[in-house]
Amino acid sequence: MGGLVYYSSQSGNTARFVERLGLPASRIPISPDAAMPEPAMPYVLICPTYADGEGRGAVAKQVIRFLNDPARRALIRGVIAGGNRNFGPTYALAGRVIAEKCNVPWLSSFELAGTDTDIARIRAGLDRFWGMECSITA
Repeated sequence: MGGLVYYSSQSGNTARFVERLGLPASRIPISPDAAMPEPAMPYVLICPTYADGEGRGAVAKQVIRFLNDPARRALIRGVIAGGNRNFGPTYALAGRVIAEKCNVPWLSSFELAGTDTDIARIRAGLDRFWGMECSITA
């Protein structure tokens, strides 16, 4: 099984979601001066979406900074994005943007801090995903 790397803003919604998943995870820091995590194994990235009405700025600058490092980017295997359905077509847009830019699957989305159903669904999905990953590389 791979790991999780996540970004969460001051609101803490994504951090609460990841905590409820109960899986080991490394956090991309909010502060641009803080050291970035350096994953040693493949990971799924979990991040919220920040977009204006046109979809600009969907991916947080710290996530872009994290993924701009070739060694860190080489280990990403998928992305899960948070968002707010009130924003219509830009809901979870960060997931679609990152998936396309990094050529990895957009695995799932959740709203705000997620529901119990989201937690169960995404945990089961991660188990299946990493199981497929193992069978492909074995």
